Amino acid sequence: MEFIPAPAVHRVLCADCGTPIVPNSANLCVACLRNTVDITEGIPKQASVSFCRNCERFLSPPQSWVLARPESAELLAICLKKLKGLNKVRLTDAHFIWTEPHSKRLRVSMTIQKEVLTNTILEQIFEIEYLVQHGQCPDCAKLAAKNTWKALVQVRQKVSHKRTFLFLEQLILKHGAQKDTISVKEVRDGLDFFYSQRSHALKMVDFLGSVVPIRSKASEQLLSSDTHTNTANFKYTYSVEIIPICKDDLVCIPLKVARQLSNINPLTICARVGNSLQLLDPTTLQACEISSAAYWRTPFDSLATVSDLVEFTVLDVELDGRSRGKYVLADAQVALAGAFRSGKHEEDDGMMDYESQGLSNQIFHTRTHLGGILQPGDTVLGFFLTNANYNSDEFAQLKSDRIPDIILVKKTYPNRRKKNRTRNWKLRSIGKEAGEEGETGGGRGVVGRMGGRDNKKVEEDYELFLREIEEDEELRGAVNLYKAADNVPAMQVDKPTKSKGKKQSQYSMDVDEAPAPAQVADQNSDEEEEADFPEIKLDELLEDFDEMNLREEEVEQEV
Repeated sequence: MEFIPAPAVHRVLCADCGTPIVPNSANLCVACLRNTVDITEGIPKQASVSFCRNCERFLSPPQSWVLARPESAELLAICLKKLKGLNKVRLTDAHFIWTEPHSKRLRVSMTIQKEVLTNTILEQIFEIEYLVQHGQCPDCAKLAAKNTWKALVQVRQKVSHKRTFLFLEQLILKHGAQKDTISVKEVRDGLDFFYSQRSHALKMVDFLGSVVPIRSKASEQLLSSDTHTNTANFKYTYSVEIIPICKDDLVCIPLKVARQLSNINPLTICARVGNSLQLLDPTTLQACEISSAAYWRTPFDSLATVSDLVEFTVLDVELDGRSRGKYVLADAQVALAGAFRSGKHEEDDGMMDYESQGLSNQIFHTRTHLGGILQPGDTVLGFFLTNANYNSDEFAQLKSDRIPDIILVKKTYPNRRKKNRTRNWKLRSIGKEAGEEGETGGGRGVVGRMGGRDNKKVEEDYELFLREIEEDEELRGAVNLYKAADNVPAMQVDKPTKSKGKKQSQYSMDVDEAPAPAQVADQNSDEEEEADFPEIKLDELLEDFDEMNLREEEVEQEV
């Protein structure tokens, strides 16, 4: 094989240091070329970025504020925008260098290229240090000042309880609709939501229309105007009214509307409330849906609410064979709770005097939609129509043979409730997260913070709302439940204590203070708990990470 020599490599001496190099147009080595030409000239080695502590956003030049995590691509883009002179070089690489989180410094390593001489491209790596300056963005500055809201959403419902707003608060938290809210204020019949921008208020109105049946009205107030630039400053107010019908309410539909809804029986109960009303006839399982627009064309009120329910004891249940979803039609025999008691009770439990009317030992026959869950001996809540007097023209037009004596609504668990068991779950609140100033503190969440309200009534509404969450699996799926660190005993909603005055209606439920644990055990030791009491499992609960801190971890390690 013939040897072929490689082509000779010609080298020249560097013009400055004399090192042999491959010939180039500058006749300089790389080290001497860097000492002669600095391609980073004109690029500052130190800069600053603005950071808002309240909303944790960075200022993206010129005026926008962006939410960016540490060492993220968004934060790197903000840092590069702060540099001048990058348009004269070619940026090939940029990344963060780790720094202490509390150092208020950001270090960025950059690699740039630039043509310094003819056909000579020089590449250089250098670092830039950014100082994180804390300040306030314009939105947080408005929050710090008072009465700087620009849009207001007034949510109202003309009912005697606050359970609708307790449920609405949980829906807002589940969907994160409270993130743009400046503050929340409780008023007589509802809540007020304040916003710094009109678009945020419109977003809240759209959210409310998707979860509850409402009608809304908008208005605006002129604050100032400039005739030279033809600009004006307004404050916007949106009035939102929720339909005054709640779940498990007794409703008498006007006859004209009932004929339009497949000729349904006018006497129905409200089975579910979403963005429309779902009414159910418990005697035939016929259901209908009334949209918000259809309701406001012909509005009507509920005959009775949950506070008017009466306890009954189931004596016998005979299934009819018809069913619709989770509802099963059945014929039931019931009697008033405490009927057929042996002996005369000396205590006045605040019930209506049914004995003088001959109703205490009477057995009532009724048709119910709860045949799938009722068993003889169970306790059920229902409306006692025989002993009721409703001020309603629609109810007065009904034929007497079409009005049942009793309408059963839902099953209840009195023995388990009297045990005063603790709950292993809890709910979060908008008021606790927002940290509003001037809180009265005694209420449950954002409801019950208005001065002068009856705290006893607020506690009763909150306890009834918690019971509905426990007993209704569909309602439980619409809210977020969190694990409770400290189990709080469930409050009792029982009958009033002994009273010498005028007898009260059994329909009204008062809240008593929880008795001591020893007394509870003595009073209810002879009563058995309901076997089908709805228990909330641990896999349905979420971790409340806001409650976790280092101190709790230290206590666990010591134990």
